[in-house]
Amino acid sequence: MKQQSAINKTAWEYRAYEFWNQRDGAPTDKAKEIMADPKASLKKHQDYFQEVTGKRIANLCGSNGRKAVPLALLGADVTVFDISEANRRYALELAACARTEIEYIVGDIYEIDVNTYQHQFDVLYLEGGILHYFHDLEAFTAILFTLLKPGGKLILSDYHPIKHCINEESHYIPRYFDQDTYEENIAYQSHFDPAEQADFPKVMLRHYTMSEIVNTVISSGFTLAQLDEHRGWNGENIPWEFTIVATR
Repeated sequence: MKQQSAINKTAWEYRAYEFWNQRDGAPTDKAKEIMADPKASLKKHQDYFQEVTGKRIANLCGSNGRKAVPLALLGADVTVFDISEANRRYALELAACARTEIEYIVGDIYEIDVNTYQHQFDVLYLEGGILHYFHDLEAFTAILFTLLKPGGKLILSDYHPIKHCINEESHYIPRYFDQDTYEENIAYQSHFDPAEQADFPKVMLRHYTMSEIVNTVISSGFTLAQLDEHRGWNGENIPWEFTIVATR
């Protein structure tokens, strides 16, 4: 396992299961919410999924299963690839409580068995803050291209690169083009008591510009079909997230 991946795995297995229960509720409760309206659980991404019945979907960096489970309920055959055993525990409990099944593979994305999964998926779905965990974007997107069937679709949604440059007071921080890998607190650390936060392991991140992301997707062999930018979570007039749709 690559050094950055090993560091991030340690961080994402530290009290992550506890965090998901705290933020999303117990798997039994979260399952009831998802089962009430699975498509709504995809939130702003639901329009990217029309008919998924019978489709094989890989949910890479699928975290606690909050997107994989609704897709399974909608009829997809879903495989999650993620680095955290703690995430896997919550996701499988969530699937069981929702009376559905998902496959969950724990490991480094860079080390996916491409001989087993080559050209196996109709759709690749990635969402949330994920790209900054990968220091080699070309290698990462090359793996994605290998996993997807000819004619398949990539749905890649992530934080907008400008988000990294805006602080809590909406002031600009001039670091958009920085390429360094750096140490940072894990995303959910702030949800715990301040007295406990010093014990949390750090993660290693590397941010990318929008042109780096788009050009790397294209150079990996994908055909870009759509690029959407999304406002802040509360409707703020700030580009907070983006979604790329591309085909193989």
